Amino acid sequence: MTHSNSGKFMTAREAAALIRDGDTVGLMGGGGGLMEATHLFEAVQARFLETEAPRGLTVMHALGIGDKKTKGMNCFAHEGLVKRVIGGHWVWSPAMQRLAEEEKIEAYILPGGVSSQLMREIGAGRPGLFTHVGLGTVCDPRQGGGRMNASAREDLAEVVQMDGREYLRYKPFPIHVALVRASAADEDGNISFEHEAANLDAQSLALAARNSGGKVIVQVKERVSNGSLKAREVRIPSAWVDAIVVDPAQATSYAIPFDPAFSGELTGGARRDSEATDHAMEKAASAEAFGERQAVARRAAEELFNTGKARPVVNYGVGVPDAVARLVALRGDSGRIYQTIEHGTYGGLLMDGELFGYARNASAMLDAATQFDFYAGGGLDIAFLGFGEFDEEGSVNVSRLGGFTVGPGGFIDIAQNARKVVFCGTFAAKGVKLVTGDGTLRVTQQGAVKKLVQRVDQVTFSGPQSIVRGQEVLYLTERASFRLMQGGVELFEIAPGVDLDRDVLAEMGFAPRIAKDLAVMPARFFNAAG
Repeated sequence: MTHSNSGKFMTAREAAALIRDGDTVGLMGGGGGLMEATHLFEAVQARFLETEAPRGLTVMHALGIGDKKTKGMNCFAHEGLVKRVIGGHWVWSPAMQRLAEEEKIEAYILPGGVSSQLMREIGAGRPGLFTHVGLGTVCDPRQGGGRMNASAREDLAEVVQMDGREYLRYKPFPIHVALVRASAADEDGNISFEHEAANLDAQSLALAARNSGGKVIVQVKERVSNGSLKAREVRIPSAWVDAIVVDPAQATSYAIPFDPAFSGELTGGARRDSEATDHAMEKAASAEAFGERQAVARRAAEELFNTGKARPVVNYGVGVPDAVARLVALRGDSGRIYQTIEHGTYGGLLMDGELFGYARNASAMLDAATQFDFYAGGGLDIAFLGFGEFDEEGSVNVSRLGGFTVGPGGFIDIAQNARKVVFCGTFAAKGVKLVTGDGTLRVTQQGAVKKLVQRVDQVTFSGPQSIVRGQEVLYLTERASFRLMQGGVELFEIAPGVDLDRDVLAEMGFAPRIAKDLAVMPARFFNAAG
């Protein structure tokens, strides 16, 4: 659009010019284009490629941003443009991962929830975020302090004692520029999220920049007249906003131009029609070829109603937990749980893959910081999460795999605070060949990568800390099931058809305890007919 001589509206190029060398820039997004200010990101990249400015930025983001190719954080993955990245989840930008691996930037991670909450603390002028979240993990200064490469030398947190208990204080820092995504702005600059598929940490990020004396730059799809937005629809007031860029091409995701089912705008008959479509989508998904993922999902789903709660509050992570969520929906059990995701959404049909974080026909959408407050305070009854590897102490690594910075996203906030945690994943990786579907599981070729190791490469979930907190923790694979006990991991279940010594114990990096009443999983988990 052309430049406006009045108010806060400007072009993306003009907005990008507001960023100075050395600024700390806060970004938002949830992977796959969820609430990503794509137009602004591309404008910053274009300016740098044309002028080599701005330089030396510190970039912070709570969740994953990008498409694993050219969008999102990939726009910032240029040597010289950034000097430091504090990222919650890195896999959406292989280019930024390479810069970290090659020591071209200082690479750090923070838990996704901690990032959102820290923005709020910065905005409120408080002395950082005091929390138990991250104790005993890579974010604890005794375990790495969030540093992910040799170029990163600072600890992002420090250990403090209060009332005889340990906490982490995540240190505050000013946010010079916030690049925020929303739906609409009125002429005065009031901002609405009404067509967005989540709220994420937009409000916390804007608050942090506003009260740091920085710039709040908002990308919206449309400019509306004053009086068009109801007061309760305004999520960021004009008083916080410095610049607004209109992008008429702004989409729900990279792949979806706009769908009101994702923004929660459907009601009445329209919503029922959309939910019927969701049901058809789930039935189609059930036609996937049966394999070890489905076997693990069936076993994991057995734990859903063993929490002591009539209607438990549940969170699903990525990977095999996707299959658990799909199975629960297919069985018609969604109404028996309160389904949540860390992005702030409740209910609905969860998407997976590149649309993880989206939900069709959600029942509620909260800000991410509030959702993480709910988790941190103990509101989550059970979480189904993936694992990269786990060890004899029950510690899990998902944040650094194969030498690459992956980041935890919301994993640490969720895993550390759920009353019951069910880690779901395959037993091994790379080259594994299995035969199943007839009520048994047979291993015809072992994997080259062992995922059950003596010591994890990085602690993203601490088994010893979990024992102190009194959590119930399970590790479920297609071959065997384990649980966390005082003193370490115990094997309590194996799959029918699996040879305990050859297929399980010989393929582990440690010798687990073996339960006296070692059981065999029911054949129905391994029957393709269900």
